[in-house]
Amino acid sequence: MVRGGERSLRVLAGRSATGVCWVFLCAALALADIRPDTPSEDEPVTPVVLAENLDPAKVELGRKLFQDARVSGDNAFSCASCHHLDRSGDDERPRSLGFEGRQLDFNAPTIFNAALNYRLNWLGNFRTLEAQNESVLLGPRLMNISWEELLKRIRADRDYQSAFSTAYTDGPQRSSVLDALATFQRSLLTPNAPFDDYLRGAADAITDDQQRGYELFKSYGCIACHQGRNLGGNLLQKFGIFADPFAGQSMTAADLGRYSVTHLESDRQVFRVPSLRNVAVTAPYFHNGNTSSLTEAVGTMARIQLGRELPKQDLDLIVGFLGTLTGKYQGRSLAASADRTAP
Repeated sequence: MVRGGERSLRVLAGRSATGVCWVFLCAALALADIRPDTPSEDEPVTPVVLAENLDPAKVELGRKLFQDARVSGDNAFSCASCHHLDRSGDDERPRSLGFEGRQLDFNAPTIFNAALNYRLNWLGNFRTLEAQNESVLLGPRLMNISWEELLKRIRADRDYQSAFSTAYTDGPQRSSVLDALATFQRSLLTPNAPFDDYLRGAADAITDDQQRGYELFKSYGCIACHQGRNLGGNLLQKFGIFADPFAGQSMTAADLGRYSVTHLESDRQVFRVPSLRNVAVTAPYFHNGNTSSLTEAVGTMARIQLGRELPKQDLDLIVGFLGTLTGKYQGRSLAASADRTAP
């Protein structure tokens, strides 16, 4: 990103955030008043589509690495331990467990559609999947493995040797491991949510109440931060514009947001705006997994980000709309597996 773009993001997340949000809010109000019978071409959200031109051999190799516990120092857990692909792409815990079962600082975001985000992690401190994956593999609180040990394990496995030779000219290397993992993660998209069908012109893909919920989502100003193909993931924003979400609580280092990375006052309590794709099946919510109630999460966001107390009827309608954002992975809706218990 160009230097000017980076500066504008900091302004959005810092002292000028409130003014910027009200500009977006006014635009959202005007847009919501249109209320077309069918979605128009200038909708602030676009459908998810499957990634194209991904090498099948690299995708399959990345899938195997993603599910292999040998990528952790103690051979105890894999990437899939925190990102369950048979359910919602996260681990359903308020905060994930890392090396030797120790609790980590943040709630694990879903891996589904993560490739669509312009930055990764709650702090937005990684710009590429490759950089994030390397940090997870080497992190002493996460996988806690060295490249020397990881490559030794992979090269000792004949199946891996064959798969890497097929997909890459130089066999198992740091670069090819990271590329395979990232390629697989780019395949983890969930298209064909009911709302995607609605955006493509199928007006009956969602109910009248769900359409009304979408109109309220726009008119209240939620669309200011949750828009685009991923309904989020493309902005940095302060958590708590109109009210302090940590009032009466003891704040942790994680609650400081990007400040813990940049040490800039303008980044205090600033986080990457999460995607709302599949949000109905990715509880618990917020960076600390503070609530498992989507209704409560929406009400909290309205209060602290928009300065509004939403009537229960409007809350229910917005939550109903959010349920239309649940997409499909490998042809099956994530909603169908959301209630399965963890292994």
